[in-house]
Amino acid sequence: MNNPVLAVDGLNKLYQPQRGGQVEALRDISFQVQKGEFVSIIGPSGCGKSTLLEILGGLKSKSSGRILLRGKDIDGVDPSVKTVFQEDTTLPWRTTLRNVELGMEVQRVPKKERREKCLEMINLVGLSGFEDRYPLELSGGMRQRVAIARTLVMRPEILLMDEPFGALDEQTRLLLGDELLNIWAQLGQTILFITHSISEAVLLSDRVIVMTNRPGTVKENMQIDIERPRELGDERVSRLVQRIWQMLRDESRMKARQCAES
Repeated sequence: MNNPVLAVDGLNKLYQPQRGGQVEALRDISFQVQKGEFVSIIGPSGCGKSTLLEILGGLKSKSSGRILLRGKDIDGVDPSVKTVFQEDTTLPWRTTLRNVELGMEVQRVPKKERREKCLEMINLVGLSGFEDRYPLELSGGMRQRVAIARTLVMRPEILLMDEPFGALDEQTRLLLGDELLNIWAQLGQTILFITHSISEAVLLSDRVIVMTNRPGTVKENMQIDIERPRELGDERVSRLVQRIWQMLRDESRMKARQCAES
């Protein structure tokens, strides 16, 4: 694969706790993402998935290594990279429309232009008719759609998603996953998606990057060569889910042995 939109090369992250010592969170992370790809990252709890995404989004600094966007080094926040978090980030005093308008308002986009674009995005995420509702009047899944619309209306080249459906029930997760794929297909976003759900990763992604225990590194970079739409009952999906589960189980057992020996 040539000319990736995003390339991570030998990324490392070390922490210096106040009580002394050193914590190695990420070790020698390397992978590439092509334009328009949907890539999921999965791994054991505490392996550094969120730390990795925060570094890519410019919210944390790396210790060493390189991050290249369209072949150019970046270090910090880049306006073409935006993040959607698991936590509810809607502002309770603003309606759906006013929440979605926030980023464009900060950028001083003219009111008529931003309203048209935001209404179009609200329709795309399936919230037409809820433009004047406040977050307290919306379900958790609907509030997450508001957050996604607010990010997508800025048309980022790369969308980072840190367990965006993690706080939702399984049925809502599946429905929003389908809707996200529809949006991705229409807008052609490049998506890097963190999840704890193996089935979610296999159902949604072009590739799944499996990480090891801390210090997190890439254990496997797995291509998902199954046509969409995918179903949980598909034997090919089940085999990949089982394969990833086995890798994560092996990591958990290895960690347990290391803890017992220390």
